Amino acid sequence: MANKAVPVAIQARGMKCPWPALRAARAMRETDAIVIEADDPIAGAELEALARQNGWNFAALGQDRYRLSHRTGPAETREI
Repeated sequence: MANKAVPVAIQARGMKCPWPALRAARAMRETDAIVIEADDPIAGAELEALARQNGWNFAALGQDRYRLSHRTGPAETREI
């Protein structure tokens, strides 16, 4: 069984969206955090939207590298 504290590396270079987001969503079912490499120009926006939609944390780590993780604290609330 994988250590859930260590992010799982996902390789999605060369894949066109929505495939990087689909791979990320599937991986996030099994672990608490992933680092994904995806070079499609819209992958960052797609992954950020996926994270926001699911209540996950999102971070751009550099060119074509992104980190998604489950939030561990109380859910954030926003006033409208």
